[in-house]
Amino acid sequence: MLLKIRHHTTYSYERPVTYGLQQLRLTPKNRPSQQVLQWQVQINGGKKELEFDDEHMNEVTLISFEGEGHEISITCEGLVETHETHGVTGRHAGFAPLWMYEQSTDLTRAGNETRKLTKGLMTDFDDPIPRMHELSKRVLSAVKYDTGHTNARTSAEDALQAGHGVCQDHAHIFIAAARSMGLPARYVSGYLMLDDRVDQDASHGWAEVHLDTIGWVGFDVSNGISPDQRYVRVATGLDYAQAAPISGLRMGDHGQETLDVEIAVQQQ
Repeated sequence: MLLKIRHHTTYSYERPVTYGLQQLRLTPKNRPSQQVLQWQVQINGGKKELEFDDEHMNEVTLISFEGEGHEISITCEGLVETHETHGVTGRHAGFAPLWMYEQSTDLTRAGNETRKLTKGLMTDFDDPIPRMHELSKRVLSAVKYDTGHTNARTSAEDALQAGHGVCQDHAHIFIAAARSMGLPARYVSGYLMLDDRVDQDASHGWAEVHLDTIGWVGFDVSNGISPDQRYVRVATGLDYAQAAPISGLRMGDHGQETLDVEIAVQQQ
């Protein structure tokens, strides 16, 4: 499947920013499930400082901005050809050792509510694939997809207690539960072509777990499936904070910040 993607982000400030740095994880790489045919990132209001691969092998672009500007915009767009792999991305590779993905973070620390989700999974299922799909179902049953109840700092346990959340929360809960069973797990950020519309206001997120038999396998809890040809992987991390499309810092009394995100994903 050939997907055309455009992702436009604008930060507007009440007063000029004295100095700011942002890390962009907005560039997909070739994977077993995808081939990047075209991709470009344009920056207005800032300048590119350097590019590097982080510990998760994500391509990171570091940009800076300062002076009299009240706005910075970042636009990435391109073409990606995707392939059906049933969510399997293969054996582990990269700088980070596999055991690192068994470590919890503030966003993915398993508590009592998280552990309840795993009850009986190890004894009732011999095959790890059905076991993880059952975990995905339990997470979605416990946390209804609903916007406005959580934010980027909401932990897996807090989202479970609230009973409401979005794809980021579903992924964090799944990751926390998988790690509590001794499995390496990670967060994936990327894009999803929706069946009912082209325009979106946020990128997508899902989880991957590493199984001894086949390697990394993806689970999109919010949609109840493993990623297919409609998905494009961009970045991975121990949690959303390490795979966020844009993260950074700003200095100075810039007043109120306004964020606007426009994403379009469509088949060509």
